[in-house]
Amino acid sequence: MRRTALIILFPLSLAQLKAQAPDLGNSCSANDPAFIQRMYRDDPAGSARMAIAKDALDARTAGFVNDRGGGDGFVIPVVFHVIHAHGPENISDAQIIDAIRVMNEDFNRENPDWIDVQPEFLDLVADVGITFRLAQLDPNGNCTNGITRTVSDLTYEGDFEMTQLIQWPRNRYLNIWVGQAANGAAGYTNYPWVLDGSPNSDGIVVQASYVGSIGTSNPGRSHVLSHEVGHWLNLKHCWGNSNDPGLEENCGMDDDVQDTPLTIGWTSCALRGASCGSALDNIENYMEYAGCRKMFTIGQSDRMIAALTSPVAQREELWQQENLELTGVSGDPALCSARFVSDRRQVCVGQTITFSDASFNNVTERTWTFPGGEPASSSEASVSVTYAIPGNYAVSLNVSDGISNLTTSDPIAVEVLPLSGEDLPMTEGFESGNSLEGTQWTVVDPFEDGGFAVVSGPASSGTRSIRLANNEGLAGRIDELISGTYDLSGMTDVELSFRYAFARREPTNDDRLRIFVSNDCGTTWSLRKQLFAGSFLATAPDHLAPFVPEPDEWVGTQVANIGEASWVTGFRFKFEFESDGGNDLYLDDINLRGGSVGLDDHDASRAALRIVPNPASQAAQVIVPMEHPGSVRIEILDLLGHAAIEPWSVRLAAGDHRVDLPISGSAAGAYLVKVTTPTGSRTARLLVLERQ
Repeated sequence: MRRTALIILFPLSLAQLKAQAPDLGNSCSANDPAFIQRMYRDDPAGSARMAIAKDALDARTAGFVNDRGGGDGFVIPVVFHVIHAHGPENISDAQIIDAIRVMNEDFNRENPDWIDVQPEFLDLVADVGITFRLAQLDPNGNCTNGITRTVSDLTYEGDFEMTQLIQWPRNRYLNIWVGQAANGAAGYTNYPWVLDGSPNSDGIVVQASYVGSIGTSNPGRSHVLSHEVGHWLNLKHCWGNSNDPGLEENCGMDDDVQDTPLTIGWTSCALRGASCGSALDNIENYMEYAGCRKMFTIGQSDRMIAALTSPVAQREELWQQENLELTGVSGDPALCSARFVSDRRQVCVGQTITFSDASFNNVTERTWTFPGGEPASSSEASVSVTYAIPGNYAVSLNVSDGISNLTTSDPIAVEVLPLSGEDLPMTEGFESGNSLEGTQWTVVDPFEDGGFAVVSGPASSGTRSIRLANNEGLAGRIDELISGTYDLSGMTDVELSFRYAFARREPTNDDRLRIFVSNDCGTTWSLRKQLFAGSFLATAPDHLAPFVPEPDEWVGTQVANIGEASWVTGFRFKFEFESDGGNDLYLDDINLRGGSVGLDDHDASRAALRIVPNPASQAAQVIVPMEHPGSVRIEILDLLGHAAIEPWSVRLAAGDHRVDLPISGSAAGAYLVKVTTPTGSRTARLLVLERQ
């Protein structure tokens, strides 16, 4: 069996529907009352402590004189916690590094467009003097690149529970959690005085599509983190303490910053807009919602530095030299980990796999080794490699920062499949062993919770089948079972058939089974069939307990729309199951066949079964090839897999045998003839014509 964590999703899957978060503009929820209520609902004294912290910070801010900042500056260690479910929210290291770049430009007046602010505000553009650096050491002193990755469905919530999956001490790191959602906003955090008594709530949550300017984000969304850091350092929105810009009542609020005009708040870039009696609003401010943000004012800078140098919420501890050394950001980065990633682990002969150096930190030299690959070695950060011979191949990488050297290797980094696959027919009843180890099948189990596996007992035929354990906690997860390669060149009438059993837990479950085909050895996939829990997928009544199918709760189906574009030497197919909290799924008796099915001169070496004549009206026979003597079970089914005629068994010797099919009393239409021998099951279609 082959296992891989790679996954290719088909458009409009349940997971992707969840992932299609609406465009939230640049909204945040920094002042959400529910946030505070949640923090202190079990702490009656919490509100009083929060008020004391606010008074202390207000007093410090009112009398604060900023004698640092600008060129002297402050350094804040940062850790990004990427919470993902193997979707687009699992953003790249490069996107996070880009986000740090944007934040540093914004807080040090290095963004190239600051000079373009409206002339009235040009003299107020602040160099805040805060530098953000990805942590180089974790809380235990171990090497890190300042990025953690945690697999969880809570990414779709982006709430407090998500942040509790992982958190580093707030007095040493600025925690930033990245999720597919951010609790209904583009991002959120709160003021230091709100967070002072709740360290486990301290940090910033941001939607993955608002991180940096590349990848899932874009330049227009790239300043959301700077906006949220402003809140985290005690800045209000320019219109005051609310999340609702554009309201006339905002003129009665203030952001407590002298050089930002009173404003109703803006979501559009009406650069000469004015409100609340102001001559001109500071629409290009990072604390607005407009998409043309370019600046903090000097007054905002002073307010943030006052918070950063205050003991409230332990902000003053972050930038101390001792902490910079503990987090590894006080000097130049040092090499501490060698690692690499690839865009996939399985290819066919002649296909390309791309390896990328993911070592950290400060790699200046590298040497790749690709035994059996072309090229066989490289010094590039990213390398595309091809392999000419099927097999498993190792990859190694040596990196250096000019002082130290580290090496990493993977003995089975690549599995290369033959581009010219096995001949048809293919039959699979899973009777040959207790697992898929050593078989042609590849199991994609991204959540590493078992995936598709062989089980004994429940089976459509024989004593074994494939089960995907699908409990209530797996909603939104996708698992795959992928075939090996098959040679369909020269085929006609290619058909894939299989039998399955499934039950829901609740009537609302919408689990889905999809069948894909690939004509390029699995590089790309095309959907050919989809079964929904609410219609054809469920073969039994709803079960709250783990589902174990009875013999009459198996259904057969076919995938007959495998067109000429798929009749290639490197054909593959796969089953993809997307959970919606239903019950277990079972698969059995998978058959792939091709040729001119039903003709007397059909190529027996490629056919699964032959039925003659076909179509038929009064009588027909199925030709059963037997490698060894044994018992044979014959079933005639309708297209839904239900028995059209009572099944029967015969015992046959080795060789080819013609077995009469009792169709004289059958209604006209299409049927499936399933023959189960000791070596497996095969299915063929039979068309019964109207009798004259």
